[in-house]
Amino acid sequence: MKEPSVDELVGMVDSKYTLVIASAKRARQIVDGSEVLVDTDAKKSVSIALEEIKNKKLDIYREPGQGIK
Repeated sequence: MKEPSVDELVGMVDSKYTLVIASAKRARQIVDGSEVLVDTDAKKSVSIALEEIKNKKLDIYREPGQGIK
C-alpha cells in the first residue's frame, strides 16, 4: 500500500490500534455491500477504507469499555 501513508493516517486517530480496527470494520462493511464514500481506483476493501479515513468520510471514536464505533 503506497497511498495513503500509515504515518499520515495515524495522525488522524488516537493510535495504530484504532486505525487497524476501524479500517477492518469499514472494509467488512464494504465487502458486505455498503456504499463506497470516495471515488477511487482501489479494488481492495481495506485500501478503500483507508482512503475514506484519509478523506475524513468516517467518524471514528472510541467509547471507554465499548470499543470503536
